[in-house]
This record gives sequence, structure tokens and C-alpha cells, in this order.
Amino acid sequence: MDAQDTLREFRDRFHLPLGKDGKPLIYFAGNSLGLMPKSAKAIVEEELDNWAKLAVDAHHAAGTPWYTYHEALRETTARLIGAKLNEVICMNSLTVNLHLMMATFYRPTESRFKILMEEPAFPSDTYAIKTQIMHHGLDPKEALILARPREGEFTVRTEGIVDLVEKNADQLALVILAGINFFTGQFFDIKKIAAAAQKHGAIAGFDLAHAIGNAPLSLHDWNVDFAVWCSYKYLNAGPGAVGGAFVHERHATNTKLPRLAGWFGNDPNTRFRLHLEPDFIAVPSADGWQISNPPIFAMAPLRASLAMFDKAGGMEPLRSKSVRLTSYLEFLLNQNGSKRFTIITPTSPDERGCQLSILAHEHPKELHNELVAVGVKCDFREPNVIRVAPTPLYNTFHEAWRFARILAAHK
Repeated sequence: MDAQDTLREFRDRFHLPLGKDGKPLIYFAGNSLGLMPKSAKAIVEEELDNWAKLAVDAHHAAGTPWYTYHEALRETTARLIGAKLNEVICMNSLTVNLHLMMATFYRPTESRFKILMEEPAFPSDTYAIKTQIMHHGLDPKEALILARPREGEFTVRTEGIVDLVEKNADQLALVILAGINFFTGQFFDIKKIAAAAQKHGAIAGFDLAHAIGNAPLSLHDWNVDFAVWCSYKYLNAGPGAVGGAFVHERHATNTKLPRLAGWFGNDPNTRFRLHLEPDFIAVPSADGWQISNPPIFAMAPLRASLAMFDKAGGMEPLRSKSVRLTSYLEFLLNQNGSKRFTIITPTSPDERGCQLSILAHEHPKELHNELVAVGVKCDFREPNVIRVAPTPLYNTFHEAWRFARILAAHK
């Protein structure tokens, strides 16, 4: 399978962490931090060199001008999420962007004030949503609705989410779910959930941290209201790299929408008139939510990674390999027949990305430590789940086979 892999050359374009034996680790932790593209160093050094030689003039005179640096990231990002160019902006971190989106799209009234999210959701999302509710003087215990798995199940059924929307239709203001759940690896039916929310006048937003660069997305066609993401997982842009936001065209072009504004969301024609033009005039696109000038050193590595997605042919070939790779790993783990663990990620490729979440029945931390000790880099999530994510850009079928052998040996 590795010999037939048309994407196998991309593995050599990443720095692979080495174990104590000097050989590459089985790096199945791209769902936490993607590996470093070898080309990233030169791009970062290029910008450091521009700073040294050009200083302030690099805002306009550099090869990729700093003033419009975010525009260099737009086209590939739009393709990855299925968006129009005016719907995408790379900026800030995920949670900052979530707060900015909620400042616009969560405008609770006396009758319509509830927010629906999944349980468990990533903690940062939970903190952001609860504090936004409290910011409006409301109580999360009354305003927050949690979509939970049924008794004895691990993932949230789509019909369960739709039922909660229906039951709370008159009071529901906003639905915010992950595209792919961080804990279980479940890929939600974004199109169906967005339609269910909007049918009753609610806004539908999504956290794409684990979905962008991992699963096929068509946000514009799915009519999603907004989405946010980080870029240090499957987009391989490095720790603290700049995130992004999607705002559907019907909202993005509405300059009258309330927002928390900053100077780079302002009309470029008047942006540098500064104190002479004190009133904010929003850019009629997703750029209208941009707060500050582009953070060059947090964006430069993303240029390297996005270029690789383009060279690979985009999400279609990557997704094709990903489905085969994760399904192969799942097959091997099921062949193992161990009673020590259960895969809680959905079995259908249409309902997951590349991650498999392995629930360990006994001594979960010890099992994780055993894997780490023999050269596997994966991660542990309390209380008992080990997450492994074979990613198509740099992982191999042989690594999946080796991981399954290692897991089977530790009984």
C-alpha cells in the first residue's frame, strides 16, 4: 500500500521527530500539533531577513508584503473549507475568533437566548460560550443546552441534535458544534445541523479545529453562518500559528452587523486616515472582522503548509488516502481482538476524520506510557482515551501496521 501511495513523497517534506534509537517515531499526534514542513524555516527566515534589511518598508516592498500578508493565505484556505474568497480571513487564534463571531451572532433577547453545543466539547469552547452567556447577564445553567450521547453510546446522534433544536426552537439563538469532536473523532453532519438550526431562526456556527485539513468541507454550499479554526493541527503551521474564520457571504457583505472592530477590519481606503476618520467602516467581506495587522511570524509557516496542500492536489486525494489509512488501522486493531480497549470513533468513514479514539478499559495511562516508551507519539485524554491520528501527508501504512503490532504485544 505504501508503494502504491501517490502521496508518499510528501513524508520527506516534513521533519520527523526521532526516538532514542535515532529512528523516526510513529507520530500519530497530528491532531494536537502537526509536524514541521521543511520549507517553513526558509519562509520564516525570509521574513526575518526582510525585517532586518527593509524594516518598515517590508510592509509594502517585501516579496510577500506584510500589509496584505493575510491575502496570501486566502485562496488555499478557501478551497480547504469550501468557501468563497470573501468569506475567509486568517487571523488571531481560534478562541479569540469564536469570541469575535459570538459578539456578532449571539445577540440574546428575552425570548431567544439559548445556545446548543455538544458534550464533551473542547474546554476552550465551553469557557468562551459560558462567559459570553454571562457577559450578557444570563446564567449558563439556564441558557446552555448540551447534546450528549445516549446511555451506553459514545457519540452524539445527529437526530438527537435535531430533536434538541426542535424542542428549544422558540428560545434557541445559536448552535455551536465542533466539525469533528476532539474527544471521540466524530465528524458531525454539518449541513443537516445548520439547516435544522436555521429552520427555526437560529444561527449555526462550527469549530473546525479538528476538521480543516482533515475532512472534506463545503461551508458555503452547506449554508453555515460562521466557523472558526486553528492551524497548528492538520494544517501544520506550528505552535501558536494564526487561526481563521469563515463568515457566510450573506453576512460578510452586511456592513451593518454589530461587531468588535479594529483598524484592519476598516475600509482600506480610509484606514490610514486614522484620527481624521474616527468612525468604523467595515470591509464588506470576512475581512471586516479582522482586528489587527497580520502577525507575520505566526503566518509565515502557514504559507509553507498551505503550499503543500496545493501540491498534493487539495483535500480530495488527501481524504482518499486518509480513509484508506484510518480504515486499515481500524481493521488491524479489530483483528487484534484485545479486551483491553474499545474504539469509540464511528466506524463509517463519512462520520470521522483520520483520528481513532481508543478507550482503554484498564490502566489507560499506563498503556499510553507503554506506547510512548516504544516510540509511539500519540496523546491521552482524561479519563481513559488514547487518541491516534494517522495523517495522510506524512504517515504510512507500515506505521499503522507497526502500531497495531505494538498495541497487540502489550496485553
